[in-house]
Amino acid sequence: MLTPVLKAAMLIMLTLQTNLVVGLDYNNDSTLLQKESPEDHQIADDLTNLLKRWYIENSYSHLDSVFDYGADEEVPDVSDSIIKDRLSGLPTLIHLTYNEKVRSWIDLYTKRNRKQVANLLGLSEYYFPMFEDIFDRYDVPLELKYLAIIESALNPVAVSRAGATGIWQFMYTTGKVYKLTMTSHIDERRDPVRGTHAAAQLLRDLYSIYGDWTLAIAAYNCGPGNVNKAIKRAGGKTDYWEIYPYLPRETRGYVPAFIGALYAMTFYKEHKIIPRKINYPIAVDTVMVTHELHLQQVSEVLQIPIEQLQEFNPQYKKDIIPAINKKYPLMLPIDYINKFIELEDSIYNYNDSLFFKIPGKLNETSISSSSSKYEEIVHEAPTADHIALTYTIKAGDNLGFIASWYDVTVAKIKGWNNMYGNSIRAGQKLTIHKHKDVAEKYKGIDNMSFEAKQKMIGKEVSSSANNSSTTNNTTTTTNTQTSGSGKYVMYTVKSGDNFWTIAKKYPGVSNTDIMKLNGITNPGSLKVGQKLKIKPL
Repeated sequence: MLTPVLKAAMLIMLTLQTNLVVGLDYNNDSTLLQKESPEDHQIADDLTNLLKRWYIENSYSHLDSVFDYGADEEVPDVSDSIIKDRLSGLPTLIHLTYNEKVRSWIDLYTKRNRKQVANLLGLSEYYFPMFEDIFDRYDVPLELKYLAIIESALNPVAVSRAGATGIWQFMYTTGKVYKLTMTSHIDERRDPVRGTHAAAQLLRDLYSIYGDWTLAIAAYNCGPGNVNKAIKRAGGKTDYWEIYPYLPRETRGYVPAFIGALYAMTFYKEHKIIPRKINYPIAVDTVMVTHELHLQQVSEVLQIPIEQLQEFNPQYKKDIIPAINKKYPLMLPIDYINKFIELEDSIYNYNDSLFFKIPGKLNETSISSSSSKYEEIVHEAPTADHIALTYTIKAGDNLGFIASWYDVTVAKIKGWNNMYGNSIRAGQKLTIHKHKDVAEKYKGIDNMSFEAKQKMIGKEVSSSANNSSTTNNTTTTTNTQTSGSGKYVMYTVKSGDNFWTIAKKYPGVSNTDIMKLNGITNPGSLKVGQKLKIKPL
């Protein structure tokens, strides 16, 4: 394992070789004393692209015209003394110098780019708690989270002119030093969680070189090699503002930009900036994907906009999760986690012939997401060599199960039966087309038990339909009850139960099946001792 000192040494070597670490390329020394612009071109581009984010565009409403961030009368004119007092009053380990260079960046954020700051404040509700949690683990000052504002405007797929990528703008070589995976399909520089871990480690390692957070910030931008050259040219001085004239031009604006962003994001109320409410699901969770999967498959089955999935899983460059020999995470809004688990087989099977032409291998052909292409596949007509079979849906069935029993895709079942959603009901008739040479093999499926159908495809089923079933070494007592419509397996709710954990005890039964059977619409309404119908006997 590399120590911080060895990592730092490697970073210096990389800097001397490439003259960049995080993402800005530098001109020769003749540019060092040119007057820097308070609006760096890359930062300006990132702020512009911010407004094109899917979540930003889908968070606007007719009320937005009320807020005119360009009106001079709505922009407070705050004096230098007040800004200086506000900065000096912040409890931080980083020295926040105030001067005319810092003021120019504060004006950029609080006057010229108020609309963008309003959106950044909305996005920060999702990203900043994540950053703070990770930075705290590495004992890195939490206020360094504001570096992400000037690096990428909180855009996980941002790419600089020099090729730096992600929220934290890592170059390829630096990403490799910090163990970020970068392949044809995955770029963990774009993963907000993995990228933040790498950024925290890099900042910690840079601080171990200089013992000064301001110099660490400068080195994060231009690399320790350039900072060391500036220190040497300044006669060995190690104060940031003493070496300022000798730093690359972009880095001279970097620390003032950081202070300006920190100030604007902290004192936005005093400048009458109204945070935009972004419709970002704050509650998210991760499921592990065990088979190759395209985000469009998840989108189509779970009815989640593909853009939303891309926002949460930006590390998958081609929207493909290449889970062939290892598991990969899929981030979803918390409300979709159980639904994904419930329909997992259906999701893997959905349009698999479209997305992955060769079983077990990734199809790297560009995949069109146009609706016409999906309609062509979903509504594929059977040929004259096919025989139509009928299957009657039983309680506990789902399209994934049925597709696996008949060795067809969910998409084809939906096409043959003019279905556009995934909802099915007990007693519903489905038409399944099989080639005449093999149709005889599948004719008896409609009359088979769930256990027999699962066994037919090589899946063992525990006997949980008996009056006593054992799960996780805990015996769950069930009984039968007769109602007006027949007999049911009944279950008594225990402490800690929810519909998902109960459904797991009964193969072929989903949490939604139990809720529908019992006429329940609120998943949080379970009570200890409550009797639930599970499925008909």
